[in-house]
Amino acid sequence: QVQLVESGGGFVQVGGSLRLSCAASGSGFSINLMGWYRQAPGKQRELVATVTSGAKINYSDSVKGRFTISRDNAKNTVYLQMNSLKAEDTAVYYCYAVVVRRDSPYDYNYWGQGTQVTVSS
Repeated sequence: QVQLVESGGGFVQVGGSLRLSCAASGSGFSINLMGWYRQAPGKQRELVATVTSGAKINYSDSVKGRFTISRDNAKNTVYLQMNSLKAEDTAVYYCYAVVVRRDSPYDYNYWGQGTQVTVSS
């Protein structure tokens, strides 16, 4: 099993910043992709940003220019620096990882439990 543990969520005012982190723990795996999704009440879960093992980064249009994703492969950790936060960024943010297990030819998807980000004026 792979566990993804998020931290860094909280309350912030419009225009403020937060930095989320997600650490993957376990054994017998390597990470192909890590990233962040979010889900606001009444909405579908949506992609925020991802980074692959090849360092390919993808952002949703709604966060481009404001959010920055980064990774530390040695620590199996991904970060999301969120700047210029808007009220519409309020959501539960979920860490996501695509991993390869030792001795398995398949990829597996893992999700963290989520961390609440609330942006208010």
